[in-house]
Amino acid sequence: MESLSKRRLDAAELDALLHRSLGQGGRLERELTGGMFNTAYRAQLSDGRTVLVKIAPPADLPVLRYERGILSTEAAVYRQLNSPTGARVPTPRLLHAGVDHLVLSWLDGSPWDQTQPDRPDLLRRELGQLTALINAIPSPDGRFGYPAPESALQADDWPAAFSLMTAALLTDAERFGAELGAPAGEFTALVAASQERLAEVAEPRLVHFDLWPGNVFHDGTRITGLIDHERAFFGDPAAELVSLEFGGAAGEGSEVVAGYREAGGELEFTPGLAHRLALYRVYLGLILVIEAEPRGFRISNPEHYAWSREYLATHLDALRHHCAA
Repeated sequence: MESLSKRRLDAAELDALLHRSLGQGGRLERELTGGMFNTAYRAQLSDGRTVLVKIAPPADLPVLRYERGILSTEAAVYRQLNSPTGARVPTPRLLHAGVDHLVLSWLDGSPWDQTQPDRPDLLRRELGQLTALINAIPSPDGRFGYPAPESALQADDWPAAFSLMTAALLTDAERFGAELGAPAGEFTALVAASQERLAEVAEPRLVHFDLWPGNVFHDGTRITGLIDHERAFFGDPAAELVSLEFGGAAGEGSEVVAGYREAGGELEFTPGLAHRLALYRVYLGLILVIEAEPRGFRISNPEHYAWSREYLATHLDALRHHCAA
């Protein structure tokens, strides 16, 4: 997707970057166009390996508060999943992490949003299992929120962390002139009214928060890898359902929830969970609407922008009903 956040390199610049990163050059094969924030290239190294090179936006580009340090967050998640404790979750291997780029092993398979598997029900169950394994990873320092220190969005409990995270987005909305469809004060009040529900979350667990089909690769019969861990935070594992539902049913009785429970994940569809999911859908809606401003999506992708506005409006209305109940 075209975005003002993307920083392009030509073949010579990419070759020089790979020399600095890995001690060998590489041939640029093509740019991958699916991302909405970073720029990604497929390249072949001098030793014959195929890699993906992920380039962060220019350093002077205005970004959302939670996006500060986002590349280091993604690198940290790759290291965790590449370690023995995360080895059961398929994902690219992190070959190099620089200040402004990552070099990753090439992932076999195709994104789920581009190629349908033979048995989607089986893969949805497998996706639930892998999600539970991700959510089993605890916060290394016991704190909630985004792990990158640059974001300064961490707290000792989930209500405080989620309030900080939401407040940062509302500040971003004012800074970028985003139209939210409701006053910022209403969002703040709804989060404040939801503190008791947020307090039901006692342990900070790793949450990918972007497991939509485009970030799930498969070969037709199995999942070959999960990508784009940059939005990860430590918080309520149930928040995963928000992006998982973009790929199909993610409620009680669904394949993805069955797989989640099979792998040891705990999900109880209580009124408290329903309220928290309403919060997390609004939170995602805020991200989608606000990020459209610095990335230029109003002009470059008006359909996506309109969909984002509608998504936020729909789930804001649902959250109002939960808070009024």
